[in-house]
Amino acid sequence: MPRHFALLPAAGVGARMGADQPKQYLDIHGRPMIWHAIRAFERHPAIERVYVVLSAEDAWWAGYDWSAFTRLSLLRCGGASRAESVANGLRAMQAEVGREDWVLVHDAARPCLSRVLLDKLLEELADDEVGGILAAPVADTLKRAGCAPVYRLERRIRETVPRDGLWGAQTPQMFRHAMLLDALERAGNAITDEASALESVGLSPRLVESDLTNLKVTYPRDLEVAAWLLGR
Repeated sequence: MPRHFALLPAAGVGARMGADQPKQYLDIHGRPMIWHAIRAFERHPAIERVYVVLSAEDAWWAGYDWSAFTRLSLLRCGGASRAESVANGLRAMQAEVGREDWVLVHDAARPCLSRVLLDKLLEELADDEVGGILAAPVADTLKRAGCAPVYRLERRIRETVPRDGLWGAQTPQMFRHAMLLDALERAGNAITDEASALESVGLSPRLVESDLTNLKVTYPRDLEVAAWLLGR
């Protein structure tokens, strides 16, 4: 039977947060944000091991206590992009992970992943030939911005975009180790998530319906929402 491994790329800095430290280390309830993301996998019996990919220059990790985790491995092989960090992590895992084993790539900035959603992902993708991702149907009316010289403003509505069939991609994104690594190596660094790498080689990942509690912390107010969710 294929096994399940988690991979968290955490080599970025999260510039949009405007913080004086990398986003993944921002405090939530006395712990760095990435600690909560790791915990979601550590306490799930189906996850064999959790790999965290850091940049070689990361000086923050050593300042925190990770002793609560028994299935955690640190990989200092982060790259200049998410795609490069994930691909480097997959290569570093090869000695312990089989070609057909599942790898769940998860954002270090999604600290609120629930056991319910993780169970749902594992169950719905168990026999899938490609794999898939957690995603939420888009509920808001979408507007595309464009320049309107008459107003001399940049943020004016150019058009309304139909939301039918649109989903917001989340993580984890779950694919076979060999299939994902091959797709990333062929797609290059232009892709923004693992699913788009699979798409670029002609495959169609499955959408597993999620909800907005699995939020990604991108802006300062998101940190408050994440703290409230985790506090529940």
